[in-house]
Amino acid sequence: MEIVQDDMCETSCVHPEAVNQARAALPSEECVDLASALLKAVADPTRLKILAALSATELCVCDLALVVGITESNTSHQLRLLRANRLVNYRKEGRVAYYRLTDDHVRELLKSAVEHAQER
Repeated sequence: MEIVQDDMCETSCVHPEAVNQARAALPSEECVDLASALLKAVADPTRLKILAALSATELCVCDLALVVGITESNTSHQLRLLRANRLVNYRKEGRVAYYRLTDDHVRELLKSAVEHAQER
């Protein structure tokens, strides 16, 4: 008895126009690597919470730690990873570092991810 999977073609075929169109849409390898690293950084629940908090307002490390419910040391560590992926940046005011989302691309990425997750 043959088992047929619904999610696979039942026959092997190639659609050259569709293949060419899809290949043309592929970003460069460098871009794929950078985008993949960015999505990995966002995929961590703690970092996602930090980004969500920063989408509302600029916050210092102490405030972020309180909002997210982790230590200031862990918050700083997570922020370093987010900064390395250009998702957040900061400004210093005296001895306090205030963090914010880098730009509207990050805000839209976060918004889209949350909206997609809420769809049922």
